Amino acid sequence: MNTSVRVPVGAGLAALVLAAGAVGCAKGDEAGGSSDMAPAAAVAKAAKNTEEIDSLRYRMTGKVPEEGRIKVEAQMQIKPALAMSMKMTALDQGADGSAEIRLVDKAMYIGGGPEAAKEMDGKSWLKFDLEAMGGGDELNQLGGVAQAEQNPATESTFLTGAEDVEKVGTETVEGVETTHYKGTVALADLEKTLGDEDEATREKRQKSLEQYEKMGVDELAMDMWVDGDDRPKQFRMRGEADKGPLDMTITFLGINEPVKVTAPPAEDTADLAEMMKEAAAES
Repeated sequence: MNTSVRVPVGAGLAALVLAAGAVGCAKGDEAGGSSDMAPAAAVAKAAKNTEEIDSLRYRMTGKVPEEGRIKVEAQMQIKPALAMSMKMTALDQGADGSAEIRLVDKAMYIGGGPEAAKEMDGKSWLKFDLEAMGGGDELNQLGGVAQAEQNPATESTFLTGAEDVEKVGTETVEGVETTHYKGTVALADLEKTLGDEDEATREKRQKSLEQYEKMGVDELAMDMWVDGDDRPKQFRMRGEADKGPLDMTITFLGINEPVKVTAPPAEDTADLAEMMKEAAAES
């Protein structure tokens, strides 16, 4: 079997959607209060309410540097153990533009359908055993393994760092009435505020910031649509990266619903760790 396998859908897309994930949501202590608050306070409350995520289902659409237009449908369990199923399509990449990622039992699976099977002896799934392989830099380039273990709510807190947060108005998103807020965030300013956070929060925010810095993004224009339970219903971030524009919109379709993720059939899966051992033995 060829051990130099090109993973369908560019690595940049896989890493970015895993890093950005979704803006997690959990119900706050009060309902319907944000629309009457000052914009900065409303955004801060919505961001605070993302800390108690158990699971979520979301859709992400937009444009990613190098990959172009994307569409993602995903479900994710954060607690008690991380599990995820994510179907991605790079709309501008033709046959190579679709892939599915599953994260279950500390292993990541990337599926590319018939196009991947052509390069992997008929097997359409590639397995990354995170414990066996350590989740190092090489794996991050292939599929953003380390990012998959981050709390996907982190990006939602970035809007709290904007000095120009303002209320845009009320809008209906997926049948839900929301209040729309917007603001502009400089990544350098967010870096300066990291010292004010506890160690765990600081580490998560630092890792998320690094993903945007690697893309060359200095500033993010951000929008948040907050529902009557003071939690984000939709979130958008835009910025100019070194290799093109970034424009992602994340819409939440379900909160704290049961999530079931299963590993692909073993007969349809190539194990990267085993492939590397075979290659080393032959060399």
